[in-house]
Amino acid sequence: MNRDVLAIEKALEDGRGILRLEPAWVPRSFCIPGKRLKLHPDDYFAYGANRGGIDERWFASTVKADNGPLTTEFEGLSFIHAGKDERVLLRDAIELAGADILGPEIMRRHGGWQAFAKFFDNQEPLAHHIHHTDAMAAHIGQKGKPEAYFFPRQLNIHGGWFPYTFFGLNPGTTKEQIKECLAVWEKRDNNILALSRAYALQLDTGWDVPPGVLHAPGSLLTYEPQRASDVFSMFQNIVWHSYNPIELLQKDIPEEKKNDLDYYMQLLDWELNLDPLFFEHRFMRPIPVRPHEEMRAEGYEEYDIVYRSEYFSAKELTVLPGRTARIADSGPYGAIVIQGHGRIGSLDIESPSQIRFGQMTHDEIFVTAGSARAGVTVTNTSEVEDLVLLKHFGPAA
Repeated sequence: MNRDVLAIEKALEDGRGILRLEPAWVPRSFCIPGKRLKLHPDDYFAYGANRGGIDERWFASTVKADNGPLTTEFEGLSFIHAGKDERVLLRDAIELAGADILGPEIMRRHGGWQAFAKFFDNQEPLAHHIHHTDAMAAHIGQKGKPEAYFFPRQLNIHGGWFPYTFFGLNPGTTKEQIKECLAVWEKRDNNILALSRAYALQLDTGWDVPPGVLHAPGSLLTYEPQRASDVFSMFQNIVWHSYNPIELLQKDIPEEKKNDLDYYMQLLDWELNLDPLFFEHRFMRPIPVRPHEEMRAEGYEEYDIVYRSEYFSAKELTVLPGRTARIADSGPYGAIVIQGHGRIGSLDIESPSQIRFGQMTHDEIFVTAGSARAGVTVTNTSEVEDLVLLKHFGPAA
C-alpha cells in the first residue's frame, strides 16, 4: 500500500477523524513582520534575509505560495502530522482520500478543498492592491481570490504602525485617474490613496473583501479566511517612503498586457469600489450562532465572524474554563487555537507561547466532514482561562 495512504489512515485513526497539521510559514519580501505570530525572534528571517521576513502563517492550505522564483518547494502548503517521522501534504491526502476527509458531496461539487486561512502580521500598512476575479484570473490559468478579515484580540498585543485599512475608491473617482496613478509608477509617488478612504480597525470585528476591490490592509494582525489562490496586483508604488517594484503591479498579468493600462482597469470591480455604502455592505460584527444564554449553559460561546462570502466562512469558538462542549458543524473545517489548552476529540490542543521555525505544535487541526457533522467534544482543561479556536470552512456542499 502507498506509504502516504498508510500515513493518512494512521492520522485519521489516531485523531478519530481529526487531523493534526504542522505550521506553514510564509515570508513576503515587501512586508515588515509585526512579530505577533509567536515565532521565535531569531526565526523571522529563517528563509534567508533576501526572502524578506516571515509575516504570514497559513492554515489548512492546499495552495502553494506564489513568492517568485525563490519560492521553496512546499511554501504555504499544510502537512498532516501522522507521527514522529510521518507526514503527508494535506493536498495529497485529499487527492488520495478526499471522500473520507471532505465528504463525497464536496468532492463531487468542488473537487477538493477550495479555501484556506492565514494570519497576516505586518508592522506597517500594505500597498493598495487587488485580487483577481475568476474571469481575470482565468487569463493566467488561476482562480480568483475573495478574502475576509477578522482581528482577534488575543494576537493583537500591539496595533502596529497604522491600524487603518483603505477600501475601495471615493465616489466620483474615474478610470483615467487610476490609469494616471499606474502610468507614473517609476517616476514619482502615484498617491493612489488620495482616491480612497481609510477605516479604523476594531478588534473582534471583520470585513468582507470580494475580488476586484482595491484595499490597503492596516497593521493589525489579521485572521484571513480566503479562497485557495494567491493572485494579486499592487496598485500603489510607494508605501511609507518604500518603493514597490513594478513587477508587483505586473505579477499576475499576461505578458502581452503588462503595459496595457486599460487591461488593469478590467481587474477592478468598479461598482464595488465606488459603493457609497461600503461599510454597511462589507463590515462584519460577530453574530452568536445560538442564544447567548443557551450556549453558556452548555459551557461555550460560538460566533459567526465571517459570513458574507459564498466561498468560505469562519467561526470563533470559546469553551469556558473547566467545561466540555459538543460542537457539530455542517462540513469540514480547519481550526487554530489562539488561547488556552485542552482537548478536541482524542487530541490534546494548546496555544503555544513561542514556536521555533520547523517545530511541531499542537495548535492547528483539521476536522473531517464526518466528525464535524457527528459533533466533536471540546474540553477546556484550564480552571481559569478560556479555550478559544478560530474555525475556517470552505464552500458548502
